[in-house]
Order: sequence, then structure tokens, then C-alpha cells
Amino acid sequence: MVMKGQKISDRYQVIKSIGEGGMANVYLAYDTILDRNVAVKVLRGDLANDEKFVRRFQREALAASSLSNPNIVEVYDVGEDNGEYYIVMEYIEGKHLKQLLKKRGKLTVSEAVDIVLQITDGLSVAHDSYIIHRDIKPQNIMILENGLVKITDFGIAMAMNSTQLTQTNSVMGSVHYLPPEQASGKGSTLQSDIYSIGILFYELLTGKLPFKGENAVEIALKHLKEPLPSIREEIPNIPQSVENIIIKATAKNPKNRYADAREMHDDLKTCLDPARSNEEKIKLKYQEVSDDTKVIKQVKEEIKKNSESKNVNNKKSSKEDDEVIVKKITGDDLKRQNKMLINLAAIFTGLVIVVTLVFVIIMTTNGNQTTEVPDVTNKTLNEAVKILQDAGFTVADKEEGISSTEIEVGNVVRTSPLAGSERKKGSEIKLYVSTGDETIHIEDYTGKNYLEVKGTLVARGLVVNIEEEAVDSESNFENDQIVRQSVEVGASLTKGENITLYVAKVGIAYPDFTDGSYTVADVEEFCKDNNITLKITYTVSDTNLDGTIYEQSRAAGTPAKSGATFIIKVYKNEEPDTEEPDEGNNCEDGLC
Repeated sequence: MVMKGQKISDRYQVIKSIGEGGMANVYLAYDTILDRNVAVKVLRGDLANDEKFVRRFQREALAASSLSNPNIVEVYDVGEDNGEYYIVMEYIEGKHLKQLLKKRGKLTVSEAVDIVLQITDGLSVAHDSYIIHRDIKPQNIMILENGLVKITDFGIAMAMNSTQLTQTNSVMGSVHYLPPEQASGKGSTLQSDIYSIGILFYELLTGKLPFKGENAVEIALKHLKEPLPSIREEIPNIPQSVENIIIKATAKNPKNRYADAREMHDDLKTCLDPARSNEEKIKLKYQEVSDDTKVIKQVKEEIKKNSESKNVNNKKSSKEDDEVIVKKITGDDLKRQNKMLINLAAIFTGLVIVVTLVFVIIMTTNGNQTTEVPDVTNKTLNEAVKILQDAGFTVADKEEGISSTEIEVGNVVRTSPLAGSERKKGSEIKLYVSTGDETIHIEDYTGKNYLEVKGTLVARGLVVNIEEEAVDSESNFENDQIVRQSVEVGASLTKGENITLYVAKVGIAYPDFTDGSYTVADVEEFCKDNNITLKITYTVSDTNLDGTIYEQSRAAGTPAKSGATFIIKVYKNEEPDTEEPDEGNNCEDGLC
């Protein structure tokens, strides 16, 4: 167990825990030699005790450390300290795509294309060295505040290749992105990563996973046999070129997919060009699914029938059984394994019946026993469910959102019945989960990309207006960065209120010609240099303001676009009257 303050290999001093998973715990640590913060992943559980896996992990992690690309999290070091195996990586301050999707629901087409472009760019470097990631999913893709994407977990994902179908904690998280060839036990190729990227692309655009099921087997079977749901049913106006990329990437037959990430990346670069928006729908060259669907159908029916009788208390064992079945399904060898699959389904059915009978006996015996409802306030949803189930209660399928200024969003605020009350074991407990403070506290968004800020604020119920503001090319701002905002930092807004974000557009802007430091000649030169038509209106004044510019038609800071018309108003002193001859005098002989 790694503790705060502990120094790993007398070099990496642990600052705090920043994540836990089925394969490794992640810590923020300080590299005392190179004076920088790093992320340290320490293998946990059976993996650290599996000598074969450890050797593979070290070999693959070292191979990953050779990869150099802005879109891949850099691996600095791999080692062992007192029986604990670790990998030291670049520390990324950002969130993974699953968290972004949870906030935003789904992304725009241009945002999703940009993210997948970066993923394929990073994987191109790996694929060039024939390094396969094998576990592309949103949780393994980090995104920084500036929009930069980073692929993580190369070493662990590659080392998991030989064991992932037997790892309870990894199968359920990865099966939604599992290529058919991996589900059928054939192993991975470069095109396996392509399939996972295609599923991820679909999820970014729709906010949904294409294949869902009650267990790993059902989902794996859908990857093997069911066509991908049409993305045009979800997004009717999506360019055909984008749909074609997803169809090709998620083809069941690897022969129909892109050869590698670089080929997919090249196709993505032009997919939003207007010329490609109405291209013909792609037709796959090779047969996608074999005709032998009888066994698959039978297994699916068995799973569906058995899953209806599942009880929450046998979830763990049923998951493990599902994973064994997944491992045994092989696409090309289905005919040979029909008998084996039927036997496994029968064994699975028997296990469910036995567990159900045991559960009924226990419930009958303890039916009159009562116990105190545990206090799960401020626990995460998963933690709360586990605590309540361990105490003998069942948990309602659907939790209810409730506003809270004290409890972190997503954590439990209270239960019904309330904590401390006595209830019979087996009683159903409903969870009320924090939706956060309804008040939106405004932060300093200066310098951030307006797309991410806008998405976050819109998701929280604000009306966000975007206005361009020209900035000098020598300024510290880049295009699409927020220059300023209409609401002060620290102010609070409620849902439905407005905020304006002023977004940088690098280029020439109109100066404030009325500040007294500019002459008409200066304005004429500015307009001439920028191909702007200048019109001047003079106003007579008897004060000492001759030549003063007091008004301009375009505000200072707005972009100065070629071909525009610009009007200034200028004071001009009143001219003296011209003397006329006295009509009363007679001029004779040329003399007056």
C-alpha cells in the first residue's frame, strides 16, 4: 500500500492519490531528481503477483516509452520497489473523455472530428512501430483545457492483451469498445485499435454507446453479429463523409477497415470539406458476418432468459461466468464449439438456479430480521450501493437528483428510508444524488478556448453569447481564446441568465481615433493600408478644435475588414466672411 509522503525507489515522493482502478492505483508524485511532478501508476492485486504479466508489462511499457508524440502521454520510467511494480508518466492536468461526455452529453461534429484526428495522429506513431494499444476507450483519452488530447495507458493496455478477458474489472469497462476479433479470441492487430476508435467516434457524436446489454456476453455478441446503429438516425444532417468513416472503422471484418491509424487520420483531415458532404455512402468490399447465426441466437436466448432471474447478490459470480463465455466464443470456430457453448450455457443456467435457491432460503430464514440503514451521505454512487448491499438491502434501480450546496455533484445526499432507521433485510433503499448548487459561480475564463467554456456554461443552464474581438498579432492571445467576459469573476448567475464571451480574432482592429492622438491624415493612411473606404463629415465649430476627430462609425477593437466603409466626424473652424465692395461708392476711371 503506497502512502502519502512515501518515496518510491528513493526518488518519486508521493503527494496524493489521484485515481484507483482494477489494474493500478495512480498517484501524483514529485520527481526529486528532475524537479517536476509526475504520475505514478502502481500495479495492484493479482497482476502484481503474476510474474508472466509483470515481465510483459515491463517490456511493453518500455516499448511505449520510445513513442514521442504530443498526443501520447510520455512514459518516463518503469521499475520495481519492494515488490511493487510501477510506471512513471507525464502528469496531465485535465479530464478524460468520459467525464467530458458526462458534462456535455455529446459533442459537435467539428469537436468530435478534432478529437479523433488527434487520437489517430498519436496512434499513427505507435502503429508505425507496430505497437497496438488494445484498449482505446474514453477513460484512456485525456483532454487538456486547451483542447489537446493525450492517449494514456499504453504499457498497461498492451500488457493486458493476454489476460484482459479474465480480468473482472477491465472487461466490463472495455467490452463496449471490444473489436469482434478480440471478442472471438483471435487476438489483436492494428485494425483492432481502428474499431475501438470508430466506436468512440460514434459515442462522441451521439452521446450513446452503440451496443448495450445486461452483461459482457450480450455486448460481445452484438459486436460480433449486429450491425452498427445508423448514426444518421441520431444526427440526420451529419455529412455522409463522417458516417462513411465510422462505417469503415467499425466494420466487423478487419479487411474492410482502415489499414492503420495513419490511413484513418488522412481520411479524417478532409471529411468536413464541403465537397465531401454529399459523397456516396460507402459499400464494404468483403463479407461482414458469417452465416452461422444459429448458435449465437441460442446463446443470446439463454442469456436473456437467465438474466431475467438474476439477483443483485450474484452479480460478481455472473460477471465472471459471462467473461468465461466471452472468451470461448470464436468467430471462425463457432461450428466446432457449438456443443461447448451449449454446455456452458447449461452450466451457467444451473449456477443461476443454485444461487437463486440459496438466496431464497436465506431470505426466508432471515425474513423477520431488521437492521439499521447505513449512513452513505457524501459517498459516491458505487460506494453507497456496495455499502447498502453489504448490509443486506437492495438499491432502487433509479436514483433521484437533488440540489445541494454542500455535497459534491454525483455523491449521495440522503437515502429513503433515512439513515439510522430500522428496516428488514432485503428492503429497497432509494438514493438521492447531488446535482450540485443551482447557482453558477463565474470563473476567470480569460485565455481559455471558448468552445469548451461555452459547452460547460450551456450545460449548466446559462445563455452564452459569443462576440469576436480583434486583437493584435503581437498580443498573448490566439484565435478562439477568450479575451474578456461580460460578467465579473466571482459573480453568481442562475439558470437562464446571459453571459457574453469576447473571443480573440488575431488581425488588424480599428484604433480609437477619437482619443485625441490621431489626425485625419493618420486615418487616411490606416484606411489606405487596409483597403477601407473612408468618408469624412466635417462639423463647423468656433472653438479651438480644428481637425479634431470626435466620432467614428466603427468601435475601437472591432476587426478592420478589407472593403469596408469607415466614417469619421471632424470639427472644422468657421471660415471668416469675404469682404464685398461698398455698393454706395461710384468708381470712375478705374478709381474708387
